[in-house]
Amino acid sequence: MLMRKALLLYKKGPLSDLPQRSFICGGAGVLQRDRTIMCQLEGKKYSFLLCLGMSITVCLLIYLKTRMPTEQRHPQPPSCRPFSTECRTFLPNMEKGVTWHRRDCQVENYILNSNLQCSNLIRDLHFITRPLSHEEEEYPIAFIVTVHKELELFVRVLRAIYMPQNVYCIHVDAKAPWEYKAAVRRIVSCFENVFLSTRSETVTYAGFSRLQADLNCMKDLTKSKIGWRKVVNLCGQEFPVKSNVELVRYLQSKEWKDRNMTPGVKQPLSKSHRTQLQHQEIIGSHVALKGRGLKKRPPPHNLQIYFGTAYYALMRDFVDFVQESPVARDLLEWSKDTFSPDEHYWVTLNHIKAPGSYIDGGWKGDIRAIKWRDQEGMTHAGCKGHYVRDICIYGMEDLPWIFDRNSIFANKFESKTSPEALDCLEQWHRSKVLNQTTVPIEPSWILATQHDSRNSSYFSSHA
Repeated sequence: MLMRKALLLYKKGPLSDLPQRSFICGGAGVLQRDRTIMCQLEGKKYSFLLCLGMSITVCLLIYLKTRMPTEQRHPQPPSCRPFSTECRTFLPNMEKGVTWHRRDCQVENYILNSNLQCSNLIRDLHFITRPLSHEEEEYPIAFIVTVHKELELFVRVLRAIYMPQNVYCIHVDAKAPWEYKAAVRRIVSCFENVFLSTRSETVTYAGFSRLQADLNCMKDLTKSKIGWRKVVNLCGQEFPVKSNVELVRYLQSKEWKDRNMTPGVKQPLSKSHRTQLQHQEIIGSHVALKGRGLKKRPPPHNLQIYFGTAYYALMRDFVDFVQESPVARDLLEWSKDTFSPDEHYWVTLNHIKAPGSYIDGGWKGDIRAIKWRDQEGMTHAGCKGHYVRDICIYGMEDLPWIFDRNSIFANKFESKTSPEALDCLEQWHRSKVLNQTTVPIEPSWILATQHDSRNSSYFSSHA
């Protein structure tokens, strides 16, 4: 192409008439052809350098952009299923044409698959971040939570009972999967007042290991810098019914202010085999009779054995007594080969001379709302969910009974088999908590959004 233009110019006139650039790059004969080739190479060289420069510039801009601090956008827990229509009776402001949706679902995936900073995790999972009243701030409570499965349920239970002035010891079963332990450790690390027990037991149903798990946490709690007043225990499949301020008032009420709460009575004859025969704990499996029913020696210090619930609300002085008293230590040692020792240990010690003991307490104390199969027709009208080990796993139709009982906790729930009941109770509980607060409500504390089908708009509700 260049040679053809040069020939045309040559025909038109002498070389001196050509533009300066044509004179330099053009020519006749061999010289003209050589110089034309050089011009082509020179053009390609300039094009190559131009492309190289542009490429370097683009790469530099991309590098600088990735290195510059920008506002991170973290994945939000997606919106979830709407609440059951049966929940309308219990949730305030649930008008016709308005449906409520949880603001977070797939909590387990959210925790396992994210590398969020703690501040974002606390915000996105709707934890309450400051005391809701001076009354609660002045009465910190210690909680012992024993867990082994259902990560989502654990997070929702912890969120429901969490207040920054309280302290929480989490005991994770030693046989729990590694991924579960790692996830719990990840959550716990985000809170200064939540910690894992320093020693973990392989917990067996009705075994001594269940009692030991609580004792491990108690030992850790006595070292806490938080001046907690009483300690309450629960498992990961329970859910609170009372709000934190209601619990504070209940524990400080005239009947319980200076007393431990360990509902129970003298051991009935029907339960005597539990402590009169030797048992053996098959670690992580079950508890069985030792031999063909070997008899135990009598309890130490001529103690009267009581039978009651494994759940309690204990004064801090009583916890110190349990760890220091020879009577408590001897009873603990004697209880190692009994069946379900946590159902006689606490209540028995609460009937001797000890800090906060309540000798005439009987079954007093609204510790748990539990539907036992053998109490059907007496204390309740049956389980509307389903029974597991003779304990009701609650369904939606069990909620009115739970609300009427107004115990500290309700036992038991499963987030996978009966999710609607848990969803409804959780929202009912958080609504009550926020309605009772004396401080401004943070938007992140709200668990659910309302969808008004009449104008198709989403909005948060404090109710």
